[in-house]
Amino acid sequence: MSAMPLPLDVRLMQLATRALWVAGAALLLVAGLRWMLAHPVWAVQRITVHGDVTHQNPVTFRAHLALQQGDPVAASFLLTDLQRLRTVFESVPWVRHAVVQREFPGRLRVTLIEHRAAAWWGQVGSGQLVNSDGEVFEASYEGSEDLPEIQGPREQAFLVWSLFGRLQQQLATLELDIKRLELNERGNWRAQLTNGAWLELGRGTPDEVVERTQRFTDTLTQITQRYAASVASVDLRYPNGYALRLRGVATVDDTPTPVSSR
Repeated sequence: MSAMPLPLDVRLMQLATRALWVAGAALLLVAGLRWMLAHPVWAVQRITVHGDVTHQNPVTFRAHLALQQGDPVAASFLLTDLQRLRTVFESVPWVRHAVVQREFPGRLRVTLIEHRAAAWWGQVGSGQLVNSDGEVFEASYEGSEDLPEIQGPREQAFLVWSLFGRLQQQLATLELDIKRLELNERGNWRAQLTNGAWLELGRGTPDEVVERTQRFTDTLTQITQRYAASVASVDLRYPNGYALRLRGVATVDDTPTPVSSR
């Protein structure tokens, strides 16, 4: 004899009972996992910091981390969001890049790479610096009077810093150093030397500016020997030469001395 089918209400009751058992088991499993992960054995026991820490100290570092994400040592070792923690470390002044790794049992290893300050962005003491890769970052920096200054649109910081390096290399052959390089909103370049002289470099690409500066560096030695004076200002915006003003050499109408590069 074939078994009689169960009534619909009985079958529904059985399905509901099974669903409750499954849901209960799932809740118990989740609760067990949460209890296990929250157990002190899985807590972050220690954070070790390696790499560049010249501008960091443990007290201020820990305070910054606590302010941004709470006490990281109290967090679960397995549930710690490494990406978020990396972002927190990289928000600390002077930190350019951070790598965060888990180390069993219960340790986090952080490796830091700091910015290498190469110039002030804007002016000395502005709170903004340019690193050796041409990136602008915010930090305080004491004893930095010897750093040069560069200025321009923020999005063109790398371009300005790259040209600074090329021009400095050119002028170093004449034992001259750049104190400041500027790119204004109209695209005009100008530089100030450490002796106070200004170089009007004109508009154009970095290659064009370097070419004009080369005309100046190729002829400056014979000019200064002739007048036995130092340069006060140079205007390189002429197509085939430049205008030169020398300290101690005055003219009646006080106009710069024109020099042809031909």
